[in-house]
Amino acid sequence: MHRTHTCGQLTAAAAGTDVTLAGWVHRRRDLGGLTFIDLRDRYGITQIVAKSGEPGHDALGAVRNEWVIKVTGTVRERSRETANLKLATGGIEVAAKTVEVLNEAKTPPFYVNEETPVEETLRWKYRYIDLRREGPRELMRLRHEVVAYIRAYLTDRDFWEIETPTMIRSDPTGARDFIVPSRYYPGKFWALPQSPQQLKQILMVGGIDKYFQIAHCYRDEDPRADRVYEHTQLDFEMSFVDQEDVMSTLEALYTEIFRQFGRKPLARTPVPRVTYEEAMRRYGIDRPDLRFEIELVDLTDALRATAFIAFRSVIDSGGVVRGLIVPGQAAATRKDVDGWQALAKTKGAKGLASFAFAGTEVRSPVAKFLTPAELESLRIASKAKDGDLLLAVADTHHVASASLGVVRERLGPELGLADTTKHYAVWITEFPLIERTPEGGWTFAHNPFCAPLTPHDLELLDSDPAAARSKQYDFVIDGKEIFGGSVRIHQRAVQERVFAQMGVSKDEAQTRFGALLDALEYGAPPSGGVGAGIDRLVMTLAGTENVREVQAFPKTQTGYDPLLDAPADVDPKLLEELGLRVVAKAPKA
Repeated sequence: MHRTHTCGQLTAAAAGTDVTLAGWVHRRRDLGGLTFIDLRDRYGITQIVAKSGEPGHDALGAVRNEWVIKVTGTVRERSRETANLKLATGGIEVAAKTVEVLNEAKTPPFYVNEETPVEETLRWKYRYIDLRREGPRELMRLRHEVVAYIRAYLTDRDFWEIETPTMIRSDPTGARDFIVPSRYYPGKFWALPQSPQQLKQILMVGGIDKYFQIAHCYRDEDPRADRVYEHTQLDFEMSFVDQEDVMSTLEALYTEIFRQFGRKPLARTPVPRVTYEEAMRRYGIDRPDLRFEIELVDLTDALRATAFIAFRSVIDSGGVVRGLIVPGQAAATRKDVDGWQALAKTKGAKGLASFAFAGTEVRSPVAKFLTPAELESLRIASKAKDGDLLLAVADTHHVASASLGVVRERLGPELGLADTTKHYAVWITEFPLIERTPEGGWTFAHNPFCAPLTPHDLELLDSDPAAARSKQYDFVIDGKEIFGGSVRIHQRAVQERVFAQMGVSKDEAQTRFGALLDALEYGAPPSGGVGAGIDRLVMTLAGTENVREVQAFPKTQTGYDPLLDAPADVDPKLLEELGLRVVAKAPKA
């Protein structure tokens, strides 16, 4: 062993003993006749000292930051005046007797002993340097401790950890698959799993009863701050359960995780529950940020008799006018409102009307089209106070709600309305079973294996498909989906009926989902579970804004790996063996 102790271990109780430490030179101070270095490893920092004439003095004087060295010396207690109370080892120092350089180091591309901002791509390229810094290192420790806790928690409750394959059949039911060519089956491809969904359901048919896995998953979709090509999730499934069993099990686990590892407490336990319909009506989004209390309001009745054609035509055709109060923003600039309007348009809004309430005056670009009584009705319906700004959208209920929902989502952090002292969690339940595609067909709202909420909801597929609800549930914290799951369809006829509504024929279903469909005919129990992102969980616990911060070796926003310089060309001989040929194509911007 190169060391008898770590650099975070020694205290005054060890004074007088000889020790050997090894680590990186964190900082060096040369006072002429006295040389100090701070020696760092994963566990902490210990001060090393040598006086002129002592064996270790010249050697300490020669080392530089980030060199790897081994020091043997005697532990001695520091005086009260020189002790460093900020360090666990700050009450002692080691008087060096011998110093061995294990490896020299080039000057790092950025400081390790200072928490200074560093450009992201540079950090990922030199991630081995970045991980020596306290902030990134502590994120890795947090991730390890959270995953270890999850494993122990579920194992203690009779769950088995089982690994499923990471080379499976391609079926992009969500994002695009990453595919892997087969050498033994030319022209055929494996896919990297977006989720072990079908396999964990098949495990339930196999009688496993309670399963979990810390699963690596892959999705070929455009990366963003909280979504990347590859991620890790807690995959979880239980047999002979309904949604209440799964939700209560996961809520207990996550309540404990936030109690033990969160920097902030959960605001409310038990966690409140809101149906999808209520979430859209009150917040305009199915993952509402409850750190602030602004809710959408209905303005339709207040404007039902208006002569203003932009509102009246929508109302007469069965649409609605919905509103959102922005507190204290009556003086918002035209630029501000234009920015919010552009955001609303991303969800289909044709425009965004604004009304500023200042005393008895109502300022609005459309005020001249409304009567004083109608303007007053808007004030009453929205419960606007003096100094508030009302934003309104006229459209279908869904478009108007969703358009204001994304504006609401932006306003909370932008205007400092959110309570940042606590985490606000909420369950969203009773999601639609299916939803319209842009082409006018039907597709699954979350995944194609989600069970209808009741037998009546299954019947609605024949008469009113959009009204059919599911046993889907999402767990949302501070406006971010932490995980989602459902109770699964466990009867082949029901599964095929849902596939048929989505335009998937029996033959196509057998080709794409044959293994699962066949398994459902051999005594499949009712089961339910979740896929819960580990990266997003740790990101939320740590309070970071970028999921890549909590990954050991992240890629850039475009999916490039600066450390390994990947993706990269491969040997043409390998392509020949696989029967593949590269067709030149311009890279995606």
